[in-house]
Amino acid sequence: MHPTITAFESSPDRGRGQARDMRVRWALEEVGQPYNVRLVSFKAMKEPAHIVLHPFGQIPTYEDGTLTLFESGAIVLHIAERHAGLLPDDANARSRAIVWMFAALSTLEPPVVELGMAMLFERDRSWYAERLPMLQDRVRVRLGELSRRLGAADWLDGAFSAGDLMMVTVLRRLHTSGLLDEYPDIAAYVARGEARPAFRRAFDAQLAVFTAASRS
Repeated sequence: MHPTITAFESSPDRGRGQARDMRVRWALEEVGQPYNVRLVSFKAMKEPAHIVLHPFGQIPTYEDGTLTLFESGAIVLHIAERHAGLLPDDANARSRAIVWMFAALSTLEPPVVELGMAMLFERDRSWYAERLPMLQDRVRVRLGELSRRLGAADWLDGAFSAGDLMMVTVLRRLHTSGLLDEYPDIAAYVARGEARPAFRRAFDAQLAVFTAASRS
């Protein structure tokens, strides 16, 4: 039996690989674990059958036998702990990789998502032009700190890990903001992640869902 994950039946990101099931797909591809996908509509996400899996009515969820998980970070950590390839063997390096997972989700993602939501939904507000630079600067602070830490390295802490996987998926949300252009080292870091064969397989799988939905 293969694990089953849930994903949007009609993705709001229009197939750009930004929905959070992308993180889980990528992790499964990196470790070579086949998986099934169950697509859910926005309506179905709020119905009891899905709420049992995800109390907040979101995606992704992960089901494997009697185990059910929600929250993309927790799912990726579960995958990384049970399959070789996403966490180092050395105990200290393993812990550092997990730290970077938390940093991506807790430190980088909140200002990145806040900026993205403003750019999507607040452009017609009278205060948008005044608020936008503040949101951009909050992201710039984090990008500057990350840039100083990354330096000339390919990855955050030695070899590619689940920490890089989570960080790249967060940073990809900035593609349309123009901010990555201000930090060539981070832009190159994101590009390295996107060039990984496992990422391409996961991206193509998520894009195929949107393409099929748009044709129907």
